[in-house]
Amino acid sequence: QLQLVESGGALVQPGGSLRLSCTAPGFTFDASVVGWFRQAPGKEREGVSCIGSHGDTRYVDSVQGRFTISRDSAENTVYLQMNRLKPEDTGVYYCAMRRAYQPTCVPVSGNFNTWGQGTQVTVSS
Repeated sequence: QLQLVESGGALVQPGGSLRLSCTAPGFTFDASVVGWFRQAPGKEREGVSCIGSHGDTRYVDSVQGRFTISRDSAENTVYLQMNRLKPEDTGVYYCAMRRAYQPTCVPVSGNFNTWGQGTQVTVSS
């Protein structure tokens, strides 16, 4: 059964960096679209970034220039590198995927059908 496992969440000071990882034990991310989402306390889940099956990437405006999504096929892992973190980046971060040959992507929940359990990111001094 396909499952996604996120890791890397932590407490970090404003301006700091974190790298989140998403793996799919027993499966690969080949021919898949993968996205990162987050949910802050009391708010709805929002898309952060995604990477298409051919490597095309998308970011929401609030993280553009600070976050980088990447896929390492050898490690079968999708990463979200987060730099210059802000308190408003706090939330539970979820990895999501959909098996599809889809070169482009949009980080909208309805475009994904498999989700991880999430990892907590807290940005605070």
